Amino acid sequence: MTTVPLAGIDGSLPALRRGAVLAALALALGIMFVVAVGMGPVPISAPKVLAVLLDAAGLPSFGMIEERDRAIIMAIRLPRACLAVLVGAGLALAGALLQGLFRNPLADPQLIGVSGGAAFAAVGTIVLGGTLLIPVTAILGVYTLPVAAFIGCLTTTALMYRLSTIEGRTFVATMLLSGIAINALAMAGLGFFIFMSDDRQLRDITFWMMGSLSGATWKQVMTVAPFILLPCVLVPGLARALNAFILGERDAVHLGFDTETVKFAAIGAVALAVGASVAVSGTIGFVGLVVPHLIRLLGGADHRLVLPGSALIGGVLLLAADLIARIAVAPAELPIGLVTSALGGPFFLWLLLSRRRTLG
Repeated sequence: MTTVPLAGIDGSLPALRRGAVLAALALALGIMFVVAVGMGPVPISAPKVLAVLLDAAGLPSFGMIEERDRAIIMAIRLPRACLAVLVGAGLALAGALLQGLFRNPLADPQLIGVSGGAAFAAVGTIVLGGTLLIPVTAILGVYTLPVAAFIGCLTTTALMYRLSTIEGRTFVATMLLSGIAINALAMAGLGFFIFMSDDRQLRDITFWMMGSLSGATWKQVMTVAPFILLPCVLVPGLARALNAFILGERDAVHLGFDTETVKFAAIGAVALAVGASVAVSGTIGFVGLVVPHLIRLLGGADHRLVLPGSALIGGVLLLAADLIARIAVAPAELPIGLVTSALGGPFFLWLLLSRRRTLG
Protein backbone atom coordinates (compact mmCIF):
# COMPACT_ATOMS: atom_id res chain seq x y z
CA MET A 1 0.00 0.00 0.00
CA THR A 2 1.38 3.38 -0.96
CA THR A 3 1.69 6.08 1.66
CA VAL A 4 -0.10 9.29 0.72
CA PRO A 5 0.54 12.80 2.01
CA LEU A 6 -1.20 13.75 5.23
CA ALA A 7 -2.73 17.05 4.25
CA GLY A 8 -3.45 19.29 7.20
CA ILE A 9 -1.50 17.10 9.61
CA ASP A 10 1.91 16.29 8.16
CA GLY A 11 2.16 19.83 6.86
CA SER A 12 0.91 21.47 10.04
CA LEU A 13 4.22 23.26 10.62
CA PRO A 14 6.57 24.53 7.89
CA ALA A 15 9.93 22.77 7.86
CA LEU A 16 11.80 26.05 8.30
CA ARG A 17 9.86 26.99 11.41
CA ARG A 18 10.14 23.46 12.77
CA GLY A 19 13.90 23.59 12.33
CA ALA A 20 14.06 27.01 13.99
CA VAL A 21 12.13 25.77 17.02
CA LEU A 22 14.37 22.71 17.38
CA ALA A 23 17.50 24.84 16.98
CA ALA A 24 16.27 27.22 19.70
CA LEU A 25 15.55 24.28 22.01
CA ALA A 26 19.01 22.80 21.34
CA LEU A 27 20.56 26.18 22.19
CA ALA A 28 18.50 26.35 25.39
CA LEU A 29 19.70 22.85 26.32
CA GLY A 30 23.32 23.88 25.73
CA ILE A 31 22.96 27.01 27.87
CA MET A 32 21.20 25.13 30.67
CA PHE A 33 23.89 22.45 30.54
CA VAL A 34 26.69 24.98 31.06
CA VAL A 35 24.75 26.70 33.86
CA ALA A 36 24.08 23.38 35.62
CA VAL A 37 27.72 22.32 35.42
CA GLY A 38 28.92 25.69 36.70
CA MET A 39 26.59 26.17 39.67
CA GLY A 40 27.06 24.47 43.00
CA PRO A 41 28.82 24.81 46.37
CA VAL A 42 31.93 25.81 44.40
CA PRO A 43 30.71 28.17 41.64
CA ILE A 44 32.57 27.99 38.33
CA SER A 45 32.08 30.67 35.69
CA ALA A 46 30.66 29.80 32.27
CA PRO A 47 33.94 30.61 30.41
CA LYS A 48 35.84 28.25 32.70
CA VAL A 49 33.22 25.53 32.22
CA LEU A 50 33.45 25.92 28.44
CA ALA A 51 37.25 25.83 28.60
CA VAL A 52 37.20 22.54 30.52
CA LEU A 53 34.60 21.03 28.17
CA LEU A 54 36.54 22.07 25.06
CA ASP A 55 39.77 20.70 26.51
CA ALA A 56 38.07 17.39 27.41
CA ALA A 57 36.78 17.13 23.83
CA GLY A 58 40.31 17.64 22.48
CA LEU A 59 39.50 21.06 21.05
CA PRO A 60 41.49 24.27 21.56
CA SER A 61 40.42 25.91 24.82
CA PHE A 62 40.79 29.50 25.92
CA GLY A 63 42.20 30.81 29.18
CA MET A 64 43.85 28.98 32.04
CA ILE A 65 42.22 25.85 33.42
CA GLU A 66 42.55 25.30 37.16
CA GLU A 67 42.99 21.69 38.17
CA ARG A 68 40.41 22.13 40.93
CA ASP A 69 37.79 23.23 38.41
CA ARG A 70 38.70 20.39 36.07
CA ALA A 71 38.39 17.82 38.86
CA ILE A 72 35.02 19.13 40.06
CA ILE A 73 33.57 19.29 36.55
CA MET A 74 34.90 16.04 35.14
CA ALA A 75 34.42 13.81 38.20
CA ILE A 76 31.23 15.18 39.76
CA ARG A 77 29.15 17.68 37.82
CA LEU A 78 29.61 16.63 34.20
CA PRO A 79 28.49 12.99 34.61
CA ARG A 80 25.53 14.17 36.67
CA ALA A 81 24.53 16.74 34.04
CA CYS A 82 24.87 14.16 31.25
CA LEU A 83 22.73 11.71 33.22
CA ALA A 84 20.10 14.42 33.79
CA VAL A 85 19.92 15.12 30.05
CA LEU A 86 19.63 11.42 29.21
CA VAL A 87 16.96 10.67 31.83
CA GLY A 88 14.97 13.81 31.01
CA ALA A 89 15.09 13.08 27.28
CA GLY A 90 14.13 9.44 27.78
CA LEU A 91 11.15 10.13 30.05
CA ALA A 92 9.85 13.02 27.93
CA LEU A 93 10.19 11.07 24.68
CA ALA A 94 8.37 8.12 26.24
CA GLY A 95 5.53 10.41 27.30
CA ALA A 96 5.25 11.92 23.82
CA LEU A 97 5.19 8.46 22.25
CA LEU A 98 2.50 7.15 24.58
CA GLN A 99 0.31 10.23 24.16
CA GLY A 100 0.59 9.96 20.39
CA LEU A 101 -0.01 6.22 20.34
CA PHE A 102 -2.99 6.25 22.71
CA ARG A 103 -4.30 9.61 21.42
CA ASN A 104 -4.65 10.48 25.09
CA PRO A 105 -3.06 13.65 26.54
CA LEU A 106 -2.90 12.07 30.00
CA ALA A 107 -0.91 8.99 28.97
CA ASP A 108 2.54 8.73 30.53
CA PRO A 109 4.86 5.93 31.72
CA GLN A 110 3.56 6.08 35.30
CA LEU A 111 -0.11 5.86 34.30
CA ILE A 112 0.19 2.69 32.22
CA GLY A 113 2.39 0.76 34.65
CA VAL A 114 5.76 0.97 32.90
CA SER A 115 7.33 2.90 35.78
CA GLY A 116 5.27 0.91 38.29
CA GLY A 117 6.82 -2.36 37.14
CA ALA A 118 10.30 -0.92 37.51
CA ALA A 119 9.48 0.42 40.97
CA PHE A 120 8.01 -2.93 42.07
CA ALA A 121 11.14 -4.81 41.00
CA ALA A 122 13.49 -2.25 42.56
CA VAL A 123 11.65 -2.13 45.90
CA GLY A 124 11.47 -5.92 45.98
CA THR A 125 15.23 -6.02 45.47
CA ILE A 126 15.79 -3.57 48.35
CA VAL A 127 13.63 -5.63 50.72
CA LEU A 128 14.78 -9.11 49.65
CA GLY A 129 18.37 -8.26 48.75
CA GLY A 130 19.68 -9.46 52.10
CA THR A 131 17.70 -12.72 52.13
CA LEU A 132 16.28 -14.47 49.07
CA LEU A 133 18.29 -12.47 46.56
CA ILE A 134 21.71 -12.80 48.23
CA PRO A 135 23.14 -14.89 45.32
CA VAL A 136 21.96 -12.28 42.80
CA THR A 137 23.33 -9.42 44.89
CA ALA A 138 26.66 -11.21 45.20
CA ILE A 139 26.94 -11.45 41.42
CA LEU A 140 25.68 -8.02 40.39
CA GLY A 141 26.86 -5.98 43.38
CA VAL A 142 25.97 -2.28 43.08
CA TYR A 143 24.20 -2.98 39.77
CA THR A 144 21.55 -5.20 41.40
CA LEU A 145 19.01 -2.39 41.84
CA PRO A 146 19.37 -0.85 38.34
CA VAL A 147 19.22 -4.26 36.66
CA ALA A 148 16.13 -5.20 38.67
CA ALA A 149 14.37 -1.95 37.74
CA PHE A 150 15.22 -2.43 34.08
CA ILE A 151 13.96 -6.03 34.05
CA GLY A 152 10.79 -4.99 35.88
CA CYS A 153 10.08 -2.32 33.29
CA LEU A 154 10.65 -4.64 30.34
CA THR A 155 8.55 -7.41 31.92
CA THR A 156 5.64 -5.05 32.61
CA THR A 157 5.77 -3.68 29.08
CA ALA A 158 5.91 -7.15 27.52
CA LEU A 159 2.96 -8.31 29.63
CA MET A 160 0.91 -5.25 28.73
CA TYR A 161 1.67 -5.76 25.04
CA ARG A 162 0.81 -9.46 25.22
CA LEU A 163 -2.52 -8.87 26.96
CA SER A 164 -3.57 -6.35 24.34
CA THR A 165 -2.55 -8.41 21.29
CA ILE A 166 -5.08 -10.83 19.81
CA GLU A 167 -4.36 -12.81 16.64
CA GLY A 168 -1.48 -10.55 15.75
CA ARG A 169 -3.42 -7.31 16.18
CA THR A 170 -2.77 -4.94 19.09
CA PHE A 171 -5.72 -2.99 20.48
CA VAL A 172 -4.61 0.38 21.82
CA ALA A 173 -7.59 0.85 24.16
CA THR A 174 -7.01 -2.60 25.67
CA MET A 175 -3.33 -1.79 26.02
CA LEU A 176 -4.12 1.35 28.00
CA LEU A 177 -6.60 -0.43 30.27
CA SER A 178 -4.32 -3.41 30.85
CA GLY A 179 -1.49 -1.01 31.67
CA ILE A 180 -3.64 0.70 34.30
CA ALA A 181 -4.54 -2.69 35.78
CA ILE A 182 -0.91 -3.81 35.82
CA ASN A 183 0.07 -0.53 37.47
CA ALA A 184 -2.53 -1.13 40.20
CA LEU A 185 -1.12 -4.62 40.81
CA ALA A 186 2.43 -3.28 40.87
CA MET A 187 1.44 -0.62 43.42
CA ALA A 188 -0.24 -3.29 45.57
CA GLY A 189 2.92 -5.41 45.48
CA LEU A 190 5.02 -2.36 46.20
CA GLY A 191 2.86 -1.59 49.25
CA PHE A 192 3.35 -5.16 50.46
CA PHE A 193 7.12 -4.83 50.24
CA ILE A 194 6.98 -1.50 52.09
CA PHE A 195 4.96 -3.21 54.83
CA MET A 196 7.67 -5.91 55.09
CA SER A 197 10.60 -3.49 55.17
CA ASP A 198 12.57 -2.42 58.22
CA ASP A 199 13.52 1.18 59.04
CA ARG A 200 16.69 1.21 56.96
CA GLN A 201 15.00 -0.39 53.96
CA LEU A 202 12.07 2.02 54.29
CA ARG A 203 14.43 5.01 54.08
CA ASP A 204 16.10 3.52 50.97
CA ILE A 205 12.72 2.84 49.36
CA THR A 206 11.41 6.32 50.10
CA PHE A 207 14.52 8.01 48.71
CA TRP A 208 14.56 5.83 45.59
CA MET A 209 10.87 6.39 44.87
CA MET A 210 11.32 10.17 45.02
CA GLY A 211 14.14 10.03 42.48
CA SER A 212 17.71 11.25 42.62
CA LEU A 213 20.74 11.77 40.39
CA SER A 214 23.22 11.96 43.27
CA GLY A 215 26.28 9.80 42.96
CA ALA A 216 26.13 9.81 39.15
CA THR A 217 29.21 8.26 37.55
CA TRP A 218 30.57 7.95 34.06
CA LYS A 219 29.94 4.21 34.24
CA GLN A 220 26.23 4.87 34.81
CA VAL A 221 26.15 7.35 31.95
CA MET A 222 27.81 4.94 29.54
CA THR A 223 25.57 2.07 30.68
CA VAL A 224 22.23 3.81 30.09
CA ALA A 225 23.23 6.01 27.12
CA PRO A 226 22.69 3.34 24.41
CA PHE A 227 19.22 2.44 25.74
CA ILE A 228 18.08 6.07 25.71
CA LEU A 229 19.94 7.44 22.69
CA LEU A 230 18.77 4.61 20.41
CA PRO A 231 15.07 5.52 20.80
CA CYS A 232 15.93 9.24 20.56
CA VAL A 233 17.62 8.64 17.21
CA LEU A 234 15.18 6.14 15.71
CA VAL A 235 11.79 7.19 17.08
CA PRO A 236 11.46 10.40 14.98
CA GLY A 237 11.03 8.01 12.06
CA LEU A 238 7.61 7.17 13.55
CA ALA A 239 6.47 10.80 13.45
CA ARG A 240 4.42 10.64 10.24
CA ALA A 241 2.73 7.44 11.39
CA LEU A 242 1.81 9.01 14.73
CA ASN A 243 0.46 12.02 12.85
CA ALA A 244 -1.79 9.61 11.00
CA PHE A 245 -2.85 8.01 14.30
CA ILE A 246 -4.45 11.36 15.19
CA LEU A 247 -7.10 10.54 12.58
CA GLY A 248 -7.63 7.07 14.05
CA GLU A 249 -5.98 3.71 13.57
CA ARG A 250 -8.22 2.69 10.66
CA ASP A 251 -7.43 5.86 8.74
CA ALA A 252 -3.73 5.34 9.43
CA VAL A 253 -3.99 1.92 7.76
CA HIS A 254 -5.75 3.46 4.76
CA LEU A 255 -2.94 6.00 4.49
CA GLY A 256 -0.47 3.15 4.07
CA PHE A 257 1.08 2.73 7.52
CA ASP A 258 1.75 -0.65 9.13
CA THR A 259 0.06 0.16 12.44
CA GLU A 260 1.14 -3.05 14.16
CA THR A 261 4.79 -2.33 13.45
CA VAL A 262 4.35 1.25 14.65
CA LYS A 263 2.77 0.10 17.92
CA PHE A 264 5.43 -2.52 18.53
CA ALA A 265 8.26 -0.06 17.81
CA ALA A 266 6.73 2.66 20.00
CA ILE A 267 6.15 0.38 22.98
CA GLY A 268 9.62 -1.11 22.62
CA ALA A 269 11.18 2.35 22.58
CA VAL A 270 9.20 3.34 25.68
CA ALA A 271 10.37 0.21 27.52
CA LEU A 272 14.02 0.88 26.68
CA ALA A 273 13.97 4.58 27.54
CA VAL A 274 11.91 4.33 30.74
CA GLY A 275 13.60 1.17 31.95
CA ALA A 276 17.06 2.68 31.63
CA SER A 277 15.96 6.01 33.13
CA VAL A 278 14.21 4.55 36.17
CA ALA A 279 17.08 2.12 36.74
CA VAL A 280 19.57 4.93 37.41
CA SER A 281 17.38 7.71 38.80
CA GLY A 282 14.41 6.12 40.55
CA THR A 283 10.88 7.25 39.76
CA ILE A 284 10.64 10.85 38.56
CA GLY A 285 7.12 12.06 37.89
CA PHE A 286 5.52 14.62 35.60
CA VAL A 287 8.33 14.80 33.01
CA GLY A 288 6.65 12.41 30.57
CA LEU A 289 3.26 13.99 31.20
CA VAL A 290 4.05 17.71 31.03
CA VAL A 291 6.87 18.06 28.50
CA PRO A 292 4.89 16.93 25.40
CA HIS A 293 2.27 19.58 26.24
CA LEU A 294 4.98 22.23 26.44
CA ILE A 295 6.27 21.47 22.95
CA ARG A 296 2.72 21.40 21.55
CA LEU A 297 2.16 24.87 23.01
CA LEU A 298 5.30 26.03 21.18
CA GLY A 299 4.70 24.49 17.78
CA GLY A 300 1.55 22.40 17.52
CA ALA A 301 0.85 18.67 17.41
CA ASP A 302 3.09 17.66 14.50
CA HIS A 303 5.09 14.70 15.84
CA ARG A 304 8.03 15.62 13.63
CA LEU A 305 8.44 18.46 16.13
CA VAL A 306 6.86 16.89 19.22
CA LEU A 307 9.17 13.86 19.42
CA PRO A 308 12.62 15.52 19.10
CA GLY A 309 11.35 18.66 20.83
CA SER A 310 10.16 16.64 23.82
CA ALA A 311 13.58 15.03 24.18
CA LEU A 312 15.27 18.45 24.15
CA ILE A 313 12.84 20.08 26.59
CA GLY A 314 13.01 17.01 28.83
CA GLY A 315 16.76 17.46 29.10
CA VAL A 316 16.37 21.17 29.90
CA LEU A 317 13.68 20.50 32.50
CA LEU A 318 15.59 17.81 34.35
CA LEU A 319 18.81 19.84 34.33
CA ALA A 320 16.88 22.75 35.88
CA ALA A 321 15.14 20.48 38.41
CA ASP A 322 18.42 18.85 39.40
CA LEU A 323 20.05 22.26 39.82
CA ILE A 324 17.22 23.36 42.13
CA ALA A 325 17.49 20.07 44.04
CA ARG A 326 21.21 20.66 44.60
CA ILE A 327 21.13 24.30 45.69
CA ALA A 328 17.68 24.86 47.28
CA VAL A 329 18.56 23.41 50.69
CA ALA A 330 22.36 23.16 50.38
CA PRO A 331 24.38 21.45 51.75
CA ALA A 332 21.51 18.93 51.84
CA GLU A 333 19.86 17.79 48.62
CA LEU A 334 16.19 17.53 47.69
CA PRO A 335 14.92 14.42 45.86
CA ILE A 336 14.53 15.47 42.24
CA GLY A 337 11.09 13.88 42.04
CA LEU A 338 9.81 16.43 44.54
CA VAL A 339 11.12 19.26 42.37
CA THR A 340 9.58 17.96 39.14
CA SER A 341 6.24 17.45 40.89
CA ALA A 342 6.38 20.95 42.37
CA LEU A 343 7.13 22.39 38.91
CA GLY A 344 4.86 20.13 36.88
CA GLY A 345 1.79 20.07 39.11
CA PRO A 346 0.95 23.80 38.96
CA PHE A 347 1.73 23.92 35.23
CA PHE A 348 -0.60 21.03 34.50
CA LEU A 349 -3.37 22.55 36.61
CA TRP A 350 -2.96 25.81 34.68
CA LEU A 351 -3.09 23.88 31.41
CA LEU A 352 -6.30 22.12 32.44
CA LEU A 353 -7.93 25.38 33.59
CA SER A 354 -6.93 27.22 30.43
CA ARG A 355 -8.46 24.49 28.26
CA ARG A 356 -11.42 23.45 30.39
CA ARG A 357 -13.92 24.80 27.85
CA THR A 358 -12.30 22.74 25.10
CA LEU A 359 -12.14 19.70 27.32
CA GLY A 360 -15.83 19.97 28.02
